[in-house]
Amino acid sequence: MRVSWVTEDKHIQSVVEYGKAAGNYTASATGDHTSYRYFLYTSGKIHHVKIGPLDPATVYYYRCSMAGDEFSLRTPPAALPIELAVAGDLGQTEWTASTLSHVGRSDYDMLLVPGDLSYADAQQPLWDSFGRFVQRYASRRPWMVTEGNHEVEAAMALPCWPRPFTAYTTRWRMPYEESGSASSLYYSFDTAGGAVHVIMLGSYADFNSSSEQYRWLARDLAAVDRGATPWVVVLLHAPWYNTNAAHEGEGEAMRKAMERLLYEARVDLVFAGHVHAYERFTRVYNNEANPCGPVHITIGDGGNREGLAFDFRKNHKLARLSVMREASFGHGRLSVVNATAARWTWHRNDDADSTVRDEIWLESLAANGACRPRPGSNGAGAADSPNDEL
Repeated sequence: MRVSWVTEDKHIQSVVEYGKAAGNYTASATGDHTSYRYFLYTSGKIHHVKIGPLDPATVYYYRCSMAGDEFSLRTPPAALPIELAVAGDLGQTEWTASTLSHVGRSDYDMLLVPGDLSYADAQQPLWDSFGRFVQRYASRRPWMVTEGNHEVEAAMALPCWPRPFTAYTTRWRMPYEESGSASSLYYSFDTAGGAVHVIMLGSYADFNSSSEQYRWLARDLAAVDRGATPWVVVLLHAPWYNTNAAHEGEGEAMRKAMERLLYEARVDLVFAGHVHAYERFTRVYNNEANPCGPVHITIGDGGNREGLAFDFRKNHKLARLSVMREASFGHGRLSVVNATAARWTWHRNDDADSTVRDEIWLESLAANGACRPRPGSNGAGAADSPNDEL
């Protein structure tokens, strides 16, 4: 696990003490630190420390910089089942607080965020306030994130202008090097003892067939053994399938470039943000229902300051593939039960309790004999039934 925090004091050490009992730290780890400038703004000292090896499904108590408050975290399990919460386009509004409160009311193992975290939009102190805003939750469970358009924070390619994604990549260090990626904007990781492979793609990094991201994705997918890893999940920011007027078509170029890779690898689900609403599609490939394609879900309804995207197009060409759509703030949960079955639920904030507004049971495509690629078929030859429910 990597622990990250920011201090105003530039002389504080990048050390985390930890143990399995409150106040009893039996181990410690030293990491590194960095900072950045953004015009007149200078960040605090940003610490990143890896702790471990850690036991799975275990609560650890820890303290940063050998002083101050004690926190606790729980490591993910080493095998299925696992509960993955998903929420995109967070921001730091009352709706965001409601979303995170709903997430925290029920147990989960990890939070996945498909982009747009702080909505700082170059106002760097908002990155600091966002860290304080989410600390209660992010200090207890791993948060795995990818970037959105609000993380770019660079409008002009001038020598004096900060590099794109400076604040995001400096503060939210993800395991890109560990997954063989050359960029912090896309990476992958395994969880539940390798039963679930999660790929974080970069909607705002080059993605055409000659790009490094494309080549990395092809290598990453080819290395997955679906016998040992029955579930593959992808997150990105700009949705490839969308019937909302908001951001219509913005993910189309990336879909055309990369969709075949995901289809041939039998990726199970694709989560996106960007559109501030909820939408779930049937299994789909190349704009047609396909029982061996991924389920695409837009979940950019975490609570951003820009409001909801209400304009779903009734006569949109993809409306026949859209199973559920609603403009409400909320979050989702992917409960991977075993090697063949997973339950997806969406919970909206409008309900006082975490009420399930959408639900589907999914069968892993690795377990579906009709979807196993035949030699020389390039992933073709799937069954015709669009039913992906158990």
